[in-house]
Amino acid sequence: MKTDTKRYWVLDGVRGIALIQMVIFHFLYDVFIVYGYDRSWYGQWYITLWQQEICWTFILVAGLAWHFSRNNWKRGALLNVCGFAVTVVTGIAVPSETVWFGILNFMGCAVWLMIPLDRLLRRLNPYAGAAAAFGLFWLTRPVGNGYLGLGTYQMIRIPEGLYRLKFLTCLGFPFDGFTSGDYFPIFPWFFLFCTGYFLWEIIKRKGWDSALTIHIPAAEAVGRRSLLIYLAHQPVSMAILYLILG
Repeated sequence: MKTDTKRYWVLDGVRGIALIQMVIFHFLYDVFIVYGYDRSWYGQWYITLWQQEICWTFILVAGLAWHFSRNNWKRGALLNVCGFAVTVVTGIAVPSETVWFGILNFMGCAVWLMIPLDRLLRRLNPYAGAAAAFGLFWLTRPVGNGYLGLGTYQMIRIPEGLYRLKFLTCLGFPFDGFTSGDYFPIFPWFFLFCTGYFLWEIIKRKGWDSALTIHIPAAEAVGRRSLLIYLAHQPVSMAILYLILG
């Protein structure tokens, strides 16, 4: 991850480690779920924890790295175009696992949303901002289930009418019967993206940014090519499994 003066290799490395995990996770998902070898695999608590760790890492690093892009409009457009391509390809190749508003579309929209919000958010104390964003992330986690709250505790019920408007699915209000092979709506995930945004402000204020120049050689090489690897890994995975399993 490069600024005008230095490259923060640690961010490339952390993203690379998350990407390697994601490739392994999706390969196992294809074996157990798509090929049906053990459909209970995805429901195990430790698999859910692993999946969430990968997602959280990607989104937090993306929010932190938002500060370093020279053209976030262009970056957001690229991510959204790639996300749309993933939707088309999965819809043709594996219709039951079609990706609607997956991680790439979320990232692209989050990058765009942060552009007008940047002037406002940079005025906030980063500690308060990070705490508020992370709190809102947890508060909006159950939005897909029809309420705001913590875990199963319901604080506010969301009007059911919002879930009948299909175009609001990308915001986190999925309509009845909606399925997606990879679904990352704006809420709650944008608040985690914002948490990453404020983390950079905290790191900079503390003077910890010099620690981010440490190298993680193999992982950072993967992290620098994250978009290309993300787009290629599932077709490669399915091709390998097709040759092995038919």
